[in-house]
Parts: sequence; structure tokens; C-alpha cells
Amino acid sequence: MSEPDWSLYRAFLAVMTEGSLSAAARALGLTQPTLGRQVAALEQALGVALFTRSPQGLKPTDAALDLQPHAQAMAGAASALVRAASGAGDTARGVVRLTASEIIGAEVLPPILADFRPKHPGVAVELSLDNQQQDLLRGAADIAVRMVRPTQEALVARRLADTHLGLYAHRRYVEAEGAPATLDALPDHAVIGFDKGTPFLRGLVQRVPLPPQGFAFRADSDLAQLAAVRAGFGIGFIQHGVARRDPDLVPVCPGQIGFDLPVWLVMHEDLRATLRMRAMFDHLAEGLDAFLATSQP
Repeated sequence: MSEPDWSLYRAFLAVMTEGSLSAAARALGLTQPTLGRQVAALEQALGVALFTRSPQGLKPTDAALDLQPHAQAMAGAASALVRAASGAGDTARGVVRLTASEIIGAEVLPPILADFRPKHPGVAVELSLDNQQQDLLRGAADIAVRMVRPTQEALVARRLADTHLGLYAHRRYVEAEGAPATLDALPDHAVIGFDKGTPFLRGLVQRVPLPPQGFAFRADSDLAQLAAVRAGFGIGFIQHGVARRDPDLVPVCPGQIGFDLPVWLVMHEDLRATLRMRAMFDHLAEGLDAFLATSQP
């Protein structure tokens, strides 16, 4: 069997990600017939069928599902290769790819990165928002901000402070509905929470008294929950450092309930010698330390 070209794997991975030939073609900037030929060429080279066609669209076969993680690893390695080549030389230039949770990535990192830009104008930043941990060893990102201790070897990890969360509501909600004086009154209010919970989140809910119907607003996105609080829908958990930037967000039952998350800054140990990576890592550590100081109870 001849070794298929990387472009064929890229076409396959786009179809797996987008769910259809037309969407995958748009994502790659190709025509649908061209993409279809690339997928067919990969099937022929591997000697297996990767998709079956149904009224609902393309359905991946078992072979495709087995192939997907390997194709994702190839994509990560190819992306890391391009980023590494972009920074050749002895100056801080090239691409740095960061990954962080939705709230950290959208609410906390942008001003930190804006401060980094004038110091290192030759560095381009890629930011991936993902509450799931991306695999740094496979090149999915260069530097990660994580809320759990990294366990993989070959990673450099710096333990920062904890970020603390409490209940908040928008001033409009408080003016219209009042604010519970104690947690016992919380079931009389609209509480904002998650749609699909992890074991950690389910454990948190056990500490929060809710009405029988549960959350009044459910979302699988932390940013959507934050937006609902800001819109005045109800009461939800927000990091203190994020909430305190908005004078219209009012603490609810302060000191009565809250939880904290550890913050880790992580990168592959092989990147320590790369100037732009080291500069970004140190800058993020300094900026996150300053933010976390504002996120204490």
C-alpha cells in the first residue's frame, strides 16, 4: 500500500469535523468535487470505505472512527511544524498557539495579550477556546491555561494561584426580583447553570439549593451562562475577577457559598528554548497572577 498524501488525510478530517462534503469543502477552500475525489483517493489507498451515504448525509464507518484520532495527531503535528518554522532565528517572532477555557480565553487573556503585542510585534497569536484539555504533546497547542493539574510527562507546568467563584446577578435582575439574603431563598429565584454536567459540576450543584425544576437557564457554554447573567436573566456563578470588572454585576449571598479552581500554565518542555514561547509563557504567568489577585473572595 502506498503512503497517502497528507492532503488526503486533511480532506478526510475536514469531512469528519464538518459532517458533509459541502461544509468540508468550504472549510478548506476547495470545490466539493475536488474534496470528494480526495476522500475517494484515500479510501482507495487504504483499501477501506470511510463513509456511507444516507438520507441524513455522510456517516463515518468504523474504519473512519478508528482513523480519526491518528489524523488529528497528524494535523496537530503539521500545525506545530508550521509554527516552529515561522519562528526560526534569534528574535521573538512567529506563531504561538494558546488554548484556554472559554471564560479565561474570552474574558481574561485578551487584555493580557494586548499588553504582549507592543513588546513582541513579530509574534502572531492563535487562541483556541476549549473547556476540554487539548493534547500539547501532539501539537494541538503550544501553551495551555488549565484548571486541573497536568499529568503528562514532558510538560513544563507552573502552578499559579486559585481563581475563586461566587454568585452574581445583574443590577436589573436585583431591582426587578430582589436578591436572596440567604441560600435558603435561592430556590425562589432564576438560577443559571449548565446543561450537561461533569462530575465536578454535579458535586457543586449538591451544595446549591435549587427549585424542583432545577436551573431556570441551562447552557453547555460558560460564555452563554455569563451572557445570561449580564442580560439580567438570573443568578449564576462567575469568577470574582471577571465580575468585579462590571459595576452592574452584584454579588449574591456573599461569603455563603463559592468554590475555587487551581490555575496552571503549561507547555511542552521542548519549547522552553524557543524565544517567543518563553516570552509568552513568562508574560502570561505575570498577567494571570495579576488577574488572580483580583479574584480572591
